Amino acid sequence: MKVTEIAVFQVPLTSHVVYYMADGKSCDTVTSVVVRLTTDTGLTGWGEACPIPHYLPAYADGIAPALGELAEVVIGADPVGPEALMARCDGHLMGHGYAKSALDIALWDLTGKAANLPLHALLGGRRTDRLPLYHSITCVAPDEMARMAREAQAAGMRQFQAKLGTDRDWQTDAERLIKIREAVGRGPVLYGDWNCGATTYQATRTGHAVRDHDVMLEQPCKTIAACAEVRRNTGLPMKLDESAHDTASLLEAHRAGCVDVAALKLSKFGGLSALRRARDLCLHLEIMMVIEDTWGSDIATAAALHLAAATPPETVLNVCDLSGYVAPRIDALVPTRNGAWIGVPEGPGLGVSPDEAALGAPVAVFS
Repeated sequence: MKVTEIAVFQVPLTSHVVYYMADGKSCDTVTSVVVRLTTDTGLTGWGEACPIPHYLPAYADGIAPALGELAEVVIGADPVGPEALMARCDGHLMGHGYAKSALDIALWDLTGKAANLPLHALLGGRRTDRLPLYHSITCVAPDEMARMAREAQAAGMRQFQAKLGTDRDWQTDAERLIKIREAVGRGPVLYGDWNCGATTYQATRTGHAVRDHDVMLEQPCKTIAACAEVRRNTGLPMKLDESAHDTASLLEAHRAGCVDVAALKLSKFGGLSALRRARDLCLHLEIMMVIEDTWGSDIATAAALHLAAATPPETVLNVCDLSGYVAPRIDALVPTRNGAWIGVPEGPGLGVSPDEAALGAPVAVFS
């Protein structure tokens, strides 16, 4: 089997609720890039990457040119066994992991289809039939965030991420976390996420104010060293997101003692091949994981769910139903969720069948 064509589509995904984050970051309408690999056997593989503004050194319009550079490596190559081909891609074009992520996912989809197996069978074997979800709450007024939390809890949610830092006021951030905790009660997981937008001073003050409210902090500062300082100053558990982007950064954060939980995101690491290696390192270091992607729809969500389903469930804090936050759906039928849980798609490969009419015409084709 040989790859004969790479087609690139752009799909505007609009959030059902605008997500406001620190430092002016937001998710409203964001361009997702869908990649289709076609082979000489007629099998097709699908991938997706959706960089959100100001989150990582990545942008949607950069994906097609990067894939154009990689076309001479990929066209005519055997897609089965993605890691071997991705190693050749890394040798041809350094960096651009966000673009390679969509390509790598599509190669895994093809490998699963060629083997007539779901991806979780190739990534370690299914460990669970359902995965726990978290609900992300946009950073607005504290009372409104508490209302959103109560509404999500009534729908079955038991894990909550509260965005913080839009007003750079540590007291308001503390009020947000305290009011959400009061709204959902003791027991549900709650963590406050600054997306790198706080100083050590602001995050430490917030942490001290919420110390008795069973709260975890997420990526308060830009660097691992600064996050480690907040972790030491507050004694509160910490989740790293932006700073955890490869195995080297995971090792650095582990040595610094500031990564109780790591956000493993496909386009941040460069696809399923790299994310599986990070997953295995986290298992060795006993780091809890959130397995997801930066943003996206059904293809990215399904890819993350397959890896999460093949991971010991006691090590997965939660996953994210990205496709549930946005419209349109690329595949209206999968993945499917039930309250606070989501299942992994069945069928060969990703188990996703994109609606090509919803994708429109490709913005680039390499053959």
